[in-house]
Amino acid sequence: MHYLRIHNRSNHPQTFQCHGYNGNKDLTINANGQANIEAPDGTSGAIIAVHEGAIGEQCGITKSGWQGNDTIDISNICGAGGNMTCQQVGDPAGKFKGHETFMQACNTAWHKLPQAKKDQLKGHVFLDVKGNVKRIGAPKDFQPLEQFVRTFANGRTYIGVGAWGPSQGNPEDNKQSAAGKGSKDILIIYSDGNAAPDPSKPFTGQSLAFNLMAIPSAGKDEVSSIKAEEGGKTGAEEAGKPAADGHAVVAEAAKPEAQITNTVHLMAVAAAASGPGILLTNKSAKNNTYFFYDNYWNGNGEAGANFDHPLKHVAVGPNQTTYVPLPLSFKGRVQRGDQIPATWGEFQVKASNDGRAHGDISLEQGCDGAATVAATDGTNVSNGFTQDIVKGAPAAALGKKPNGEKVLASTEGNWNGPGNNAAVDWEYKQLGHGKAYIKGGTGVPDVASRNNCLHFTFYVV
Repeated sequence: MHYLRIHNRSNHPQTFQCHGYNGNKDLTINANGQANIEAPDGTSGAIIAVHEGAIGEQCGITKSGWQGNDTIDISNICGAGGNMTCQQVGDPAGKFKGHETFMQACNTAWHKLPQAKKDQLKGHVFLDVKGNVKRIGAPKDFQPLEQFVRTFANGRTYIGVGAWGPSQGNPEDNKQSAAGKGSKDILIIYSDGNAAPDPSKPFTGQSLAFNLMAIPSAGKDEVSSIKAEEGGKTGAEEAGKPAADGHAVVAEAAKPEAQITNTVHLMAVAAAASGPGILLTNKSAKNNTYFFYDNYWNGNGEAGANFDHPLKHVAVGPNQTTYVPLPLSFKGRVQRGDQIPATWGEFQVKASNDGRAHGDISLEQGCDGAATVAATDGTNVSNGFTQDIVKGAPAAALGKKPNGEKVLASTEGNWNGPGNNAAVDWEYKQLGHGKAYIKGGTGVPDVASRNNCLHFTFYVV
């Protein structure tokens, strides 16, 4: 078992939101105290410092992710009120992520600003009674604030520019997604002073094995459209319902929102999100084409799945990511190829109750590989799975696509026959109940994104 080793090196108790860890419960660490939280391989989440009720600096974690390596980063996308760093335990003291004196650098830069710039940042930079910076808002929400933060923290933390216009992101941000070496305990330091693992040792660079963001991004011109027939959509939603309209074919109750974070996704999305739709990553060594199916109808917690009239399709090269624009009215799914059984990425671009995009992963119509879904609005929320669960599955759980590809059979059944109970048992054994829909329509946290753009990643062995 590996652990998140969180140190509060300040002279006051510090509260952290724990997403994906500690039972998703807030954690308050006493002054100069520390806490150890279990972090099993395959888990993802974030430790987020809270200041005056607002979230700030955060450490995003994916344990033993792609190729068995940890991926960690420090992000200030949502704000800051203290200093935070992280590293894999055992790394040299000077090798870490995050700006060890972020707030001090921020305060120095603030006092050098002309009054006109300070006025521009009013409501986004918060001062104490002495006129020094005590907290900043979310750079992702206000471009002038993002530009200000870059003057003193560029390349040292994830700041983010991808949500504005057609920008493909800042390369200094993308570097923050570099993976570590293997799976280890993670050291997270919070401080009002120097948050370096050893304050006497200067920063010498990030410790990394390779950069997961070193993948080309396909252009929008690769996305081809086929006009869809739309009819019978009610768009009705239950008031206050946080879930996507209509999970697959069956009715469902409201889904809780996911609290799981995938650092790799966060880095990628900020680099490419540019409007309503999705980011789509083909995490494989071969070309794949993905098909988008708009539901035939949507009701109160249920939907009519579309199996034969795709809205559009897009070809994505090996280990490439592309942005796929979609209408705000889209409610349906994306899958690899146009045959089933297949893994479904279910989503709607804009819910009528809260205006956000919502999505989840479903294996109810089969599984032809792992998939994840992540928010792109800087909230560090994702769900799904990355392991190959087709490999090693019992023969009774397997099926084939019409093209002969070996897959896990449908768990709910369709016109080809009833659901496969062996597949149900195998998938629950491998994934548990919270990562993807396997049987039934409740119990899996969905992912929501305020900017109406989710990021789906499909893994193919």
